[in-house]
Amino acid sequence: MSANEPNTFRVPYFRTIAGVKVQFDGQGFFMNPAQWTEEIFEVLAHEAGIEEISEKHWAVVRFIRKFYTERGTPPLNHHLKVGTGFSLTELETLFPGGIKDGARKLSGLRGPKACN
Repeated sequence: MSANEPNTFRVPYFRTIAGVKVQFDGQGFFMNPAQWTEEIFEVLAHEAGIEEISEKHWAVVRFIRKFYTERGTPPLNHHLKVGTGFSLTELETLFPGGIKDGARKLSGLRGPKACN
């Protein structure tokens, strides 16, 4: 890495959100999905740039949470599309950062590497 390249390595960190001390990995994903609450989602969604949380946002987040809780794995894009009835384009534009860096993060899931 040259001196002009930014350091992209980030270490895990803690934040207290809605009274819960939450640990995030270096990419902003939850280290422990059980710490997620709807209140935490609301705070993080507003920080991400979602001014008004719509029923569509809630439908996606609740579907992701239910799928993950029942199966222990995040839903694939196909599951999201079928489970919510939204197109992939709509899902990608609904959350800043799209599905992976938006919906999955805000739903309190672990990062993709941690899920493998």
